[in-house]
Amino acid sequence: MLSTFTGLETARRALMTQQKALYTLGHNVANANTQGYSRQRVNFQTTEAYPSAGMNSPAIPGSMGTGVKAGSIQRVRDQFLDVQFRNENNKTGYWNSRYLAFEKMESILNEPSTDGLAAQIESFWSAFQDLVMNPAESGERSVIRETAKALTETFNYLSDSLTQVQSDYQNELEVNTKDLNSLLTQLNNVNKQIRDVEPHGYVPNDLYDEQDRLLDEISGYINISTERMESKGQPNSAAEGAVTLYFVDANGTKHQLVNGADHNDLQQLEIESDEDGHFVSMNFGTQSFSFEEMSNGALKGIVEALGYVTESGEVKGTYPDMLAELDEMAWVFAERINQIHQIGFTLPDINGEVHQGGLFFDFKPGAPDETDPKKGAAARLIVAENLNDSIDNIAAAGVNKEALVDKDEYERLYKQALEAGNYEELIQFLGNDGNFKEGVPKAFPGDASNAALLADAKKMQLHFGTKIATIGGFYQGLIGKMAVDTKEAGRMLANSANLLSSVDYNRQSVSNVSLDEELTLMIQYQHAYSAAARNITMVDEMLDTIINRMGLVGR
Repeated sequence: MLSTFTGLETARRALMTQQKALYTLGHNVANANTQGYSRQRVNFQTTEAYPSAGMNSPAIPGSMGTGVKAGSIQRVRDQFLDVQFRNENNKTGYWNSRYLAFEKMESILNEPSTDGLAAQIESFWSAFQDLVMNPAESGERSVIRETAKALTETFNYLSDSLTQVQSDYQNELEVNTKDLNSLLTQLNNVNKQIRDVEPHGYVPNDLYDEQDRLLDEISGYINISTERMESKGQPNSAAEGAVTLYFVDANGTKHQLVNGADHNDLQQLEIESDEDGHFVSMNFGTQSFSFEEMSNGALKGIVEALGYVTESGEVKGTYPDMLAELDEMAWVFAERINQIHQIGFTLPDINGEVHQGGLFFDFKPGAPDETDPKKGAAARLIVAENLNDSIDNIAAAGVNKEALVDKDEYERLYKQALEAGNYEELIQFLGNDGNFKEGVPKAFPGDASNAALLADAKKMQLHFGTKIATIGGFYQGLIGKMAVDTKEAGRMLANSANLLSSVDYNRQSVSNVSLDEELTLMIQYQHAYSAAARNITMVDEMLDTIINRMGLVGR
């Protein structure tokens, strides 16, 4: 038999459930501008009908509903869109780091410009062409020396600036390592809170939001994969569980970093570097990964800019590669100018004697690597001391062939030098006084043949490692490659950012709080609440009639 107060209880349940819905709606509105917040909804469920199945069930026409209850308060979230967002965020993080690295490099090299290295090299050639016209004039010689100093200072500046940015990337890598470890620790702590709450039947939606916010941030650094872990005890059906986080390497293999079932099983990132600060490996506990095993992410972009040691032991990377190319360029350029300068002759000294040209360029002592003298050449390039002592030591004059004992041998060595780039035998030949006739001048002050040869070095094909090019062509190739890489990185960044924005828009359209929608629901819940209250009033009137007015007949 139904209770007299059944209708009152049904209305009370409706009143309380609509009240919970209004409270949840108020929470949504309050967090409409909270970053990472997912709107929440109350899952309405009908309560158990009366009567329940059993042998002693009353004989009534059918089951009668007993009202409504709030089954759970669940956040509105699409896990598939979350996975898409983190994949695109991972790509965007990598291309953003790569693009910024090239952008900084472009601002340092500053090409094309009137103050860049290309302009300084061109001024150097022009100064020698002017010297050809007036080989004995001190004005043109002073310009040569000052132009050479400006050129060496430009090489020094570019190398020092690129090295400084590279050093900044070492600091940035340390900062990013600390940030990533902090995020992993925070995620582990949130997991622990979730595991403490869920077994009691609660659904900690705000903790889930914090969990997803941390995962979004982590995905910008490294490529990740997640797996939800069901809590023990009696979790609500809407409970999402703690998350186990994996690092996904370049081969697609997953490596656990955060254990959703055990907060003591947490892996922290450590970076191993060589003595020069170049990246060797990233280590999560006992798990070690080389650069080649790193997948996308901001961390990989930073490591690529800083420089990394390959499995073969070479140092590669955006800035190490450019520094190595500049060193190669400075070394080969200085070597060729020095070679040509040493087959020429200076102005006469105070005794009227000319001397074989010495070094035109030199390098500061203290090479970073004794086994590789080219390393750091751009940073150490200077004008040779003998030119700083006197501009008369610029060897603009060629040899007086009439002073030679064996002209044919000279012609052979000279041809060999120009065609094969082998100047050593010719330099030694001219440095041997036995190859000159006594009393005949070795060179004349008004001669500019060697200055012309120095000016023509602009067109000479030089060997830069495996590449053959003029000095200007080699540098233009460097700048061109940098421009192409920068454009490519910018294009990929724009594409990935557009995809990220599109996925985020779709995700926000599902999870974001819409004030218009919340106000509509508020009216709906408010009317339901008012109707439930009116129902209570109606049942109260019925009970008043039954209790206070029935049974009065016959008194």
